[in-house]
Order: sequence, then structure tokens, then C-alpha cells
Amino acid sequence: MNATKARDAVVAGAQGLALSLTALIGSITLFVLAVTSIALIPAGLGVFTTPPTLTLVRAHANKRRLLAAQWSSLRIPVPYRPFPRDIRTGITGQVERCTLMLKDPATWRDMQWLLVDMTAGAIVALIPPALVLDGIFGLLLAAGLWQPIVDAGGTYWYSFLPVSSWGTAGAAALLGLVWLTIAMNANGILVRSHFRLTRAMLAPEHEQELEQRIDRLTETRHDALDTSAAELRRIERDLHDGAQARLVAMGMNLGTIEALIEKDPAQAKQLISKARESSAEALTELRDLVRGIHPPVLAERGLGDAVKALALRLPVKTEVAVELSGRADAPVESAAYFAVSEALTNAVKHSGADRLWVDVTYSDGSLRISVTDNGKGGAAIGSGSGLSGIERRLGTFDGVLAVSSPAGGPTMVTMEIPCELF
Repeated sequence: MNATKARDAVVAGAQGLALSLTALIGSITLFVLAVTSIALIPAGLGVFTTPPTLTLVRAHANKRRLLAAQWSSLRIPVPYRPFPRDIRTGITGQVERCTLMLKDPATWRDMQWLLVDMTAGAIVALIPPALVLDGIFGLLLAAGLWQPIVDAGGTYWYSFLPVSSWGTAGAAALLGLVWLTIAMNANGILVRSHFRLTRAMLAPEHEQELEQRIDRLTETRHDALDTSAAELRRIERDLHDGAQARLVAMGMNLGTIEALIEKDPAQAKQLISKARESSAEALTELRDLVRGIHPPVLAERGLGDAVKALALRLPVKTEVAVELSGRADAPVESAAYFAVSEALTNAVKHSGADRLWVDVTYSDGSLRISVTDNGKGGAAIGSGSGLSGIERRLGTFDGVLAVSSPAGGPTMVTMEIPCELF
């Protein structure tokens, strides 16, 4: 148990160090750039620099949201207002984009968060690594490190304890054990406190969240209707061009067979063989079509086994880990399955990865799925991309999509759908 707590304390210390460095470097830099860019708007230059600068700020905030979900299972809503689909290009479009971003309340919450993140957030994140390193340093002092330090500069103050002899070095070791004990019990809490502080600054107020949720549900309802209409057209096209055409050809062959069965039995047998092949091919196409609408394994055995079956058909080695205590509603399972399918297809086609990982879990009232690859990275949610299609599919169920894909990889696509398991 102590070994587990010590490992968790070290992991939390490393996470705190990463968060503090990100806050001190990233948040300060972006805050200065954003304030400078906004100040230059009256001069005209800021109109062109503010949108890309605020886009970087949003990416920085979204990265913190992703880390909050991955490290502390804490969900922070993404409240940014989407740009209109018919937004203009050129100088006029740039001015319009700048105006829309500045009118978005989430932009100013981001700015306030940058201020808090570079101060209180950085301090809270620094405490976990400081506790671990200070505790280890106390043990090193008792191991003899105190001697060269004292010889070089006299009495050394370790925290509030003066160290100048073996006796005081032993006391430093005891104090170091105290710091390590505190780290084992408090580091995880401190990291979660950092993310709670982040959520307090970034999450919209309740009324604004409800308003944005209504807007999002309205938009995703239209997307769902468009998607359903496109799916129906696809099914109709597949039936017309595939199974229906084969069944028509088989009917014509049967008519010819009826006319030839007495006159030319040999040719009739050949046509019967072709008709049998056509019926088998039509049946295969119908099965594939049904599988594309709702895979039988999904209906019979649930999301976990359906994703495992999906992974077996991929040309890339894929590991699937599932931790589910029940099943979600059929529409949620279907949306999650096809979202995973699209994410895996994107990874196979575009990432250049030779290994994929899929994790399916349920916690805090949400189904969480992550698809990770060891490819080249650079994936992003954008107009016309497969990830945009996944985002629209999840949005129908008030789900969210987060993507972490630095250049050089790895890429992690995280999906969350609020639901209940039965």
C-alpha cells in the first residue's frame, strides 16, 4: 500500500511540475501576447493578430481541459461559440471573426484564467513536486550531503531547520520523511485542486451553460436530421446499386431458365449456377448493409465486444481494454460504436501508426472512450475532417470530443457521452 501511495505521490509530483511549467511559461506568454494584440486593435494591426492569438489561448485552455479529464477525471465544459458557417473571407471576414471572438464571454473567462493560472494555479501545482524533492533532499543531507554544503558556506537552512552536524542532518532526514508523508497523502489532492481552480475559472455560469447547451442541442438536432437523411440516401443507393440490381438480374436469369429448361438443359444449368452466385452475393451485400446500420454483435453482446470485433478487422495491431459494469441505451451504444469506428479508420488511413489502443470506461455518469495511436500526430478537428463528423455524432447526445495530437505524435482522441448504464 505504501509503495502504491509513494508511486502515486511521485506521479502527482511530475504532473504538478508539468502543470506549473505550463502555467509559468505558456500562460504568461499567451496572456502578454493576447493583451498586446487586443491593445493594437484600434491601430488596425490587432484585427489580424487577435484571432490567431486567441485561437492559441483556446488551444492552451483545451489542453488543460484534456489533462483535467485524463489525470483527475474532471470534466470542464468547452463553451466557445461556433463561428457561422457562412462567415466571409478576406479582410471583412477577419474583422467579423475578431468581433465574434471578442463578444464571446468564454474569451474573457480564458483571459481571467490565464491570470489565475500563472499565479495561484502555478503555486498550487508547484507544491506536489516541491514536497517530493524537498523530502528526498532531506534524506540526502542525512546521507552526508550536508558536509560539503556546510564546508562551502557554513550552516545550511533546510526549511526552518539549521543543519551543521550529523545530529542536525538526522533531524533533517526526519523532516524530509514528514514532507514525503505529506506528499503521499496530499499530492493527488493538490493536483485535483489545481484542476478545480481551472474549472472554476473556465466553466461558464449555470445560466450561460444552459443557454449554450440549448444552442448546441438545437444545432446538433439539425446535424442529426441531416445525417439521418444522408444515411437514408446511402442505404437507398446501396440497395439500388447492389442487392436490388443483383436480385433483378437473378429474376431475369430465372425467366431465361424457364424458357431454356426444356430446349437447352445444359445452358439452363449454367444460368442456375449464375443465379445461385447472384443470390449469395446479394445476401452478402445485405448483411454488410445491415452491419453498417447496426452491427449484430453490438445488439447481441454490447459495445465492448463490438469494439473488440471491430479491432480484429483492422490491418494495424490494436489493443482494446473495456471496463463497463452494464450497457447503455441502444442509440448511445450505436453512436459510440460508429464514433470509435471512424476514429480508428482515421488513424489507420492518416496517422502512419503501427499500433492502436482503445480504452472504454464508465465513470461519473459518462461513457469515456479514448483512441490512441503512435503515429505522426498533427490531427485536428476541422471542417470536413473525420473528427468533425465524430464531434457532430457525439453532439447529438450532448457528448464532447477532445483531441491531443502534437507534431510527431502520439495522438489521443477522447470521447465522452453522458449516459446511464443498465
